[in-house]
Amino acid sequence: MANSSTADQEFLEYLVKSLVDHPEDVKVDRKVDEMGVLLSLHVNPMDMGQVVGRQGATAKSIRSLLRIVGVKNNARVNLKIEEPEGSTRGPRPNAHL
Repeated sequence: MANSSTADQEFLEYLVKSLVDHPEDVKVDRKVDEMGVLLSLHVNPMDMGQVVGRQGATAKSIRSLLRIVGVKNNARVNLKIEEPEGSTRGPRPNAHL
């Protein structure tokens, strides 16, 4: 990996490209502010299920790994998975009912 300032971004790209069927469509944007580092992940709409996983388990695991990378580099790392254009996901049902 390169320097510590982009280690989190490169790690996320490598990890997600290993999971998806369309690795060429994986794009990670990195933004730093007073809250820490925000990584925005863009993937092919067909790969969203693989990135999120059942009940969000894969996304939760990726966030945990990013937190560890952030701790090593003294930064708070957050992940935002961007909803792809043309998404066919319907409204979320109420989970508490």
